[in-house]
Amino acid sequence: MTPLRETRPAPAVTRSLPEIQPEAMPPEDPASPARGRSPMRRLSPLRRLWPYVLRQRKLVAGALVFLLLASITTLSLPIAVRRVVDHGFSGGGTAFIDTYFAMLAVLAAVLALASAGRYYFVITIGERVVADLRRDVFAHVLKLSPGFYDRNLSGEIVSRLTADTTQIKSAVGATASLALRNAILFVGAVAMMAWTSPGLSVIVIAAIPLIIGPLVAFGRSVRARSRAAQDRLADASAYAGEAIAASRIVQAFTAEPIAAARFGQAADEAFEAARRSVVARAFLTAFAIFLITFSIVAVLWVGAGRVVSGTMTAGTLGQFLFYAVFAASSLGQLSEVWNDLTAAAGAAERLSELLAEEPEIRSPAAPSPLPARALGSVRFENVSFRYPTGGASAPTLESLSFEVRPGETVALVGPSGAGKSTVFALLERFYDPTTGRILVDGVDIRQADLHELRRRMALVPQEAVVFAGTVRDNIGFGVDGAGADAIERAAETAHAAGFVRAMPEGFETAIGERGVTLSGGQRQRLAIARAVLRDAPILLLDEATSALDAESEVLVQRALERLMEGRTTLVIAHRLATILKADRILVLDGGRIVEEGTHETLVARGGLYARLADLQFSQGLRPAAE
Repeated sequence: MTPLRETRPAPAVTRSLPEIQPEAMPPEDPASPARGRSPMRRLSPLRRLWPYVLRQRKLVAGALVFLLLASITTLSLPIAVRRVVDHGFSGGGTAFIDTYFAMLAVLAAVLALASAGRYYFVITIGERVVADLRRDVFAHVLKLSPGFYDRNLSGEIVSRLTADTTQIKSAVGATASLALRNAILFVGAVAMMAWTSPGLSVIVIAAIPLIIGPLVAFGRSVRARSRAAQDRLADASAYAGEAIAASRIVQAFTAEPIAAARFGQAADEAFEAARRSVVARAFLTAFAIFLITFSIVAVLWVGAGRVVSGTMTAGTLGQFLFYAVFAASSLGQLSEVWNDLTAAAGAAERLSELLAEEPEIRSPAAPSPLPARALGSVRFENVSFRYPTGGASAPTLESLSFEVRPGETVALVGPSGAGKSTVFALLERFYDPTTGRILVDGVDIRQADLHELRRRMALVPQEAVVFAGTVRDNIGFGVDGAGADAIERAAETAHAAGFVRAMPEGFETAIGERGVTLSGGQRQRLAIARAVLRDAPILLLDEATSALDAESEVLVQRALERLMEGRTTLVIAHRLATILKADRILVLDGGRIVEEGTHETLVARGGLYARLADLQFSQGLRPAAE
C-alpha cells in the first residue's frame, strides 16, 4: 500500500498581522484623516508599555533623582561663569577666580556622578521592561490557536520578539531618559533666560514654534516610514529563518545563489524603507539646527550691541548665551528623540497587535469537568469541518460519525486528502468542527477545559519534533518535574535507551537544533518515549513509522506496541503492521467513512481498502514480522 498521506488546503500566509486594536493603526497615507491626530495620539501605542514601567518603581525613582540632580547641576554652571567674568577679572587677584573654578570642578564631579547614576537606572529600566515584554509576548503567542499560524509566518513573529523589542528597549531606556533630561533642561534654560534678560529671551523663544511645528508635522511621516522599515526587516528575517532551518535542503539542491538572492532582495527592500525613514529624519534635523543656530547668532548680535553700549555686562551675556545654547541643544535633541519615540511607537504597535490577538480556541468560562477516572472513550457525531484558509473548497470532513471504545485500537486509512490528520487536529481541539460535536469520556470537548483535555492525549507525530537541548530535556518535555528514573524508564520502553547510553554524555548529550545529530528512527523513538512518560489514556499515532528503514521500523513498531497496551489508540495507518493488529479499520475518502471492518473482512470486500492493500503488496511492502 502506498503512503497514505493527507494533504489539507495550503494556508494563506500573510506578511503582516491583522490590525486588531483601534489604537494600533496602520501607517497613514498623506490623505488619511489621521493626519490631524495630536502628537500624543501618534505615540499612543507606547502607552502599552506603561504598566511594565510602573513595575519598576524603585528604579524609576532612582532615575528621576539622578536626572533632576544632573539637570540642576547643568543649569548652575552658567551662573558661576557669569560671576567669574563680571567679578573675577576686575579685582586683579586670583583668589576669587580660584574659588569659583574650584566650585566649577565640584559641579563637574557632581554632574559626572549624576549622569552615571541616571545612565545606570534608565538602561536597567529599559532592559527589565523589554525582558518582561518579551516574556509576556512569547507566552501569549504560544497560546494562540493553530489557525493563527496558518495565516502568519513564524519568522515574522520572531522578528517582532527581537528587532521590535530592541527598538522599544532603546526608547524606554536611553531615549526616554534623554527626552526627560532635555525637556527639563529646555524648560529650565528658558526660565533662566527670561530671568537673566527678558528682552533677549524673546528672540530665542520666538524660534520655538518654528521648530516644534515641523517636528509635529514630520512625526507622522517618520512613524509611518519607521513601521514600513520594520515590516520589511521582518520579511527578511522570516525568509532567513526558513532558509537557515532548511540549510541542508538548500545545499542539496545547490540553491545557495537563489536563496542568497532572495534574501538580498528582502534586505535591499528593508534598506530602502529604512533609507526613506532616515531621509525624513535628516530633513527635520537640518531644519531644526538651522533655526537653532540662527537664533543663537541673533542673540549674540543683539547682546554684543548691548555690552558695547553698557546696558549689559559681558558676564550676563555669557550667562544668557549658555542658557540659550542649553535650550537650543535640548530642543534639537528633542527633535531626534521624537523621531526615536515615533519609531518605537511603530514597534510597540506591532507588538500590541500580537498581544491583542485572541486565541480562536479557548476553554469555556465554566468548563464541564471530565471524569476523574479517565476512560479514553472517543465519539465523533456528524462532524463536518472546513479549514478557515480553505476558501470555497469542499469540506475536509463531512458528517463523520464513529466511536472508539476504551482500550480499543482503531486505524484510519485512506488516500491523501481523505481527512485522517484532520481527525487528530479536531480531537486535540486545534480547531472546532463546523458542525457536529466530539466527545471524550462523554464530555463535549468544546465544554471541557482545554489543558485538561489535551493532558488525556499523547501524540506521536509522523515527523518527530525534537528541540535543541539534551536527550533528557526532550523526553521530559511537557511533563513538569519528571524525575531522572522516570525518563530513563520511558526511554527503555521506547527502545531508545540503548542508543542514548551509547552517546558521549548519555541522557545529557546535546542533540542539536531539531535533533539534527540523530537519525529518523532515533528521533521517532524519543518522541515515543515522550508519549510514554506522558502516560495519557488516549494515544494518537500519526503515521509514526513512515519514512523509516526496515530496522528502525521494527524497533519503533515494538516500542509502539508496548506503548499501546491498555490505552485507547487511534492510528493513522501507513504500513500494514499496525493495521493487522487494529481492532477496527476505518477507511476514509473525501472526508467520509466509506468502509469499516478488520483487515480480513475489508480485503474480502474488494473495495477501496482492498485496492490500496493490493497496491502495497504489489510493490513488495509486506507486513512487518510479528
